[in-house]
Amino acid sequence: MKNNTGKRHRTKVYQALASTFVTLPRGVMGTAFPKQPEKPLKLYEFEACPYCRRVRDVITRLNLDVEIYPCPKNGTRFRPMVQALGGQAQFPFLIDENTGDQLYESKAIIEHLFANYSRKSKVPLSYQFLPPFALVGGLATAVNSFDGMTASANNVNREAPEQLLELWSFEASPFARIVRAKLTELEIPYKLHSVPKERWQDQGPANARLKPGKYEPLADGKRAQELAKMQGKMQVPFLIDPNTGVEMFESRQIVKYLNKQYG
Repeated sequence: MKNNTGKRHRTKVYQALASTFVTLPRGVMGTAFPKQPEKPLKLYEFEACPYCRRVRDVITRLNLDVEIYPCPKNGTRFRPMVQALGGQAQFPFLIDENTGDQLYESKAIIEHLFANYSRKSKVPLSYQFLPPFALVGGLATAVNSFDGMTASANNVNREAPEQLLELWSFEASPFARIVRAKLTELEIPYKLHSVPKERWQDQGPANARLKPGKYEPLADGKRAQELAKMQGKMQVPFLIDPNTGVEMFESRQIVKYLNKQYG
């Protein structure tokens, strides 16, 4: 059984990695010194939605921290809330209490994020001419076997955790993608702490970065100030569950914990 579980997880990693390659270079790089909102942004979305992925790419690029409320298909926790607030069960859906805006449509949300939380306040050309149909994102979702698409049947009549879980992640990380998909399927809300790569020296997997030698995050950058300073190393995903006091790295262990605690 243990061996089979390991094989299934490796398969998930390969699928998540392939999904990342489909949409490169998006979801990798971000500013080291983000313009964080005073009040938390609230994003209602689900991992397998290609339009939601566009928004998460921009969240990574702007290095923002956002509260995520998963709304997978057949979900019962937050989908009805979106319907009540905005009149449609459509995703992504952003609530920004700093500006008073409630927005559907990935294009409108992206424009809003750049206008309010980019230091240049201008949408880059690469995001100005997005096609109306997210074909590339849809292909990436299919490659990832539609993980994070549908709510787990075990969620029925189970309450969400009292406090938001916290996840350090960036969009293109295949290991973080596996954890986000599980959080989505279990409809577990969480605070997403973005920690994208901040410069060329960060590029590449942990044991084969472009700059050889010991990895040092950019001094005073968000990576150094948050995850590396807090845990003494730079590794994602990293999960904190304030409801139980659990703190852990490693996607396989995190998924196992989520299934046991909330599945």
